[in-house]
Amino acid sequence: MTQPHRPAEPPSGPPRRDGVTDLVRWAAFSCVLVPVALLWYGASFAGAAGTALGLAAVTGACRLLLRRSERLAARSRRRRGGRHAGKNTPVD
Repeated sequence: MTQPHRPAEPPSGPPRRDGVTDLVRWAAFSCVLVPVALLWYGASFAGAAGTALGLAAVTGACRLLLRRSERLAARSRRRRGGRHAGKNTPVD
């Protein structure tokens, strides 16, 4: 007797993360690491704090732009009907 088909179980282990999440995590890490390094090498506290704020602002803006780009790309794929919509359609 044959067994009914069961869907494959999800892979065990940590959940997968997308590249944007990893990129933002590294950027946030640098927002902490760079000012600490500046203080270590003798920069003023005000200069290190200004650098931290500037890096945080750039990181936040890049995160927003990357997420927006992902949403627009997903919307575009849905409208085209997937990856194989046309002869000259670019592939991710």
